[in-house]
Amino acid sequence: MTTSRDPAEPRRARPSRRSAPDVVDKRRAARRFNALLEGGGRPTTLDGRTEKRRQRLLAELREGVARASRRALKPIDVLMRVQALLDLGETPASIRRACRPARAVSPSSELVEGLRTLHEAYRFDPAAYGFVGLDEETLRSAGIVPSRPGVRAAEPRDVAGRARRGGAA
Repeated sequence: MTTSRDPAEPRRARPSRRSAPDVVDKRRAARRFNALLEGGGRPTTLDGRTEKRRQRLLAELREGVARASRRALKPIDVLMRVQALLDLGETPASIRRACRPARAVSPSSELVEGLRTLHEAYRFDPAAYGFVGLDEETLRSAGIVPSRPGVRAAEPRDVAGRARRGGAA
């Protein structure tokens, strides 16, 4: 005899191959905690999955195509991969060895406005933009880097108007 499912009963989602985001965060936090207690700082080596991911990202940048779909990388794809590598601790110089930055793009008002919008949404590291052909002057006009060389960006201020970092003034 077969039983039918009650329509009022919620459907269970099929299990996915990936862990839930909160589980991934817990795993990362546990790894960081273990590394702090065992090694006294940031781990010098990456775990197996992270190292494989780092190698895959570098290979995709080197070849200029996505591994899964074999399609050419778009500029946003390049930015995302470079940012992921920077987050993993790679330096811009080591990424540059794997992937030559694109030719310089001539700035236009539309490009500057689009860049400003993109940066507000993604907050890519300014070094990543060089890999899609954007120079420092274009980043300056979009407000991503300070407008004058040697001038640091303004420090965020707390409620009392003091700089957050650097003690009490």
